[in-house]
Amino acid sequence: MERIYYSLYDRMLHKQRLQQAFAKVKSNRGAAGIDGQSVNDFAAQLPQEIDRLLRELKDKSYRPQPVRRVEIPKPDGSTRKLGIPTVRDRVVQQTLLDILQPIFDPHFHPSSYGYRPGRSGHQAIAKASLFIRRYRRRWVVDMDLSKCFDTLDHDLIIQSFRRRVTDGSILGLIRLFLQSGVMTADGWQESRLGSPQGGVISPLIANVYLDAFDQHMKARGHRIVRYADDILILCGSKKGAHNALAVARNALEGDLRLKVNEQKSRIVHSREGVSYLGVTIESRYTRIRSDKVQQFKDKVRRITRRNSPVNLEQVIKDLNPVLRGFANYFRVAHCRKQFQKLACWVRRRLRAKQLALWKKPQRLHRRLRQLGYQGEFKAIRMQSWRNAASALANYAMPNSWLEELGLFDLSRVKTGYLPQEY
Repeated sequence: MERIYYSLYDRMLHKQRLQQAFAKVKSNRGAAGIDGQSVNDFAAQLPQEIDRLLRELKDKSYRPQPVRRVEIPKPDGSTRKLGIPTVRDRVVQQTLLDILQPIFDPHFHPSSYGYRPGRSGHQAIAKASLFIRRYRRRWVVDMDLSKCFDTLDHDLIIQSFRRRVTDGSILGLIRLFLQSGVMTADGWQESRLGSPQGGVISPLIANVYLDAFDQHMKARGHRIVRYADDILILCGSKKGAHNALAVARNALEGDLRLKVNEQKSRIVHSREGVSYLGVTIESRYTRIRSDKVQQFKDKVRRITRRNSPVNLEQVIKDLNPVLRGFANYFRVAHCRKQFQKLACWVRRRLRAKQLALWKKPQRLHRRLRQLGYQGEFKAIRMQSWRNAASALANYAMPNSWLEELGLFDLSRVKTGYLPQEY
């Protein structure tokens, strides 16, 4: 029988707990809220700010401020609406998260991977691959929810938390965050639905809310993998997939009052490829989605522009985090040859950049003489992309030289990685 927690609010009322929460908020950085106070501004007045929060929490006069609306463009042309709380509100939310997450997280569905300690997108991809390849559940329901975070029902959120926590002060604090409103260019707007993406507590709220769906599907014998609102249901037959889709739609749109995006939800066989978390999972292999490769190349192009006066050492310093981030995430795919091709392309971009910085062929020839080159010293166009792959450019700027400058080598990354536990 699951334990019920009747009294938790007293755990909020400790200076050390609030200070620990701020340390986590500070490490996550993030923008200022509507009051314009940055993390560093808060840190400069930390004792006074913590004392003020503690006093307000004790006498229950604390009221969260509205979140600041920020719209992030998405690749499909739409926008993702984020809500940025103030730093002081993030500290209180982090404190609340530190108390509630250990209560709820151990009881979540084992195939839920989004925003949970010790769990990752790699594990979600690995679990889906396991179902497809080992257990041959190759008919997959790929479900998409329309604006999930923005449409969570406040009363159902509180009901979901009340199953484990009956402390009215804690539940009241959650409701305050939900109803704090949004500040836009047009002024304050009431928030009757949803939990703003960008809030510290929002991922836990979504997981607690959607766990009812996870457990419902588990009770019906359906195998699922969920990362936040990205849902896969893995079935052994096409008929079973249609049945699972109907069951899932009824649970999501009926019991949870969410909306399934019919245009993006589909039933697909793994031989066609299941698009999930940036990769395409096929019956035998996992590929990187082409749009993700294009986004990566666009980032590299912006950093390695030939008309920029930035020297190559700084370009490589700016480029390496992009290369490492791309490699560390997509190493889960079977992409050794693709990484090798991308590594060659990146080196060519850097050679083209250096040729442009040298401007004149004489600079290239001087470099070649320093290296003891005995061939013909041809005059080439220094702004030419084609010439960045020439023998002269490769001799003047070998791979070893770029490595000495600190370039991260994509071609050396081990691919087909699967986490040990998933």
